[in-house]
Order: sequence, then structure tokens, then C-alpha cells
Amino acid sequence: MSAKTAAQLVQGAKSDIENLTPEQVEAEMNAGNVTLVDVRDAPELANGVIPGAVHASRGMLEFHADPNSPYHKAELDPHNRVILYCASGGRSALGVQALRELGYSNVAHLDGGFKAWQTDGKPIEA
Repeated sequence: MSAKTAAQLVQGAKSDIENLTPEQVEAEMNAGNVTLVDVRDAPELANGVIPGAVHASRGMLEFHADPNSPYHKAELDPHNRVILYCASGGRSALGVQALRELGYSNVAHLDGGFKAWQTDGKPIEA
């Protein structure tokens, strides 16, 4: 087996998951019944967050998402619609794959991440 680069891992993930545009994420948020999860590291939150998002850094995502973990966040339910985002879409794409392995079947990510959200002029909280 030959080693892959991080970019190849992300590309492979994106080819196998649901990639959403900022408009699609906003529409799902407005319709309700979705948990939006910010997987960026804590210092990145100073750049702003998408309103209503739950923070679960990529490094702790599996622990926050696993109902059997002492670190589980109640907002993360394997039976609900979950959309992940990070800064530009790499970590969230990999996170979708991890959540699938934990039994999440209705999970997607914001392709382009927070940067795409900002570029499209979508609402941001400090």
C-alpha cells in the first residue's frame, strides 16, 4: 500500500460524501431539523461562527459524536441530520467519513467551509 497525502485523503472523502453549497446549508438550517457542527479548532472561532452551530473540534469529533463516550454532546444524534463545516472543507469532509463509521447515516458537509460561507455573505456571529 502506498502512502497518500492529506489532499488525496480529502479528495477521496469528497468523492464519497454529500457536499453542500452555502445556499443548501442555509436552506436546511431555515427548514430546521438539522444540527450544524463546527469542527474547527477553538482559536479559529475568533474569526466568527455560523449562528446555531455546535462546536466539536475535529480532534474530539468522534468522542463528542459517540453516544457511549463520556465526552458525548447531546446535540449530536446519529439519527438526526448533521452537517459539518471547518475553515475550507477538508477536515469536515474527513469528519463526515468518521461519523458514518459511528453510525451516522444522514451526514454531509459544507464544501468550501466557513470561507465559502463568508464569501457568499451568509450570516456570521462573533
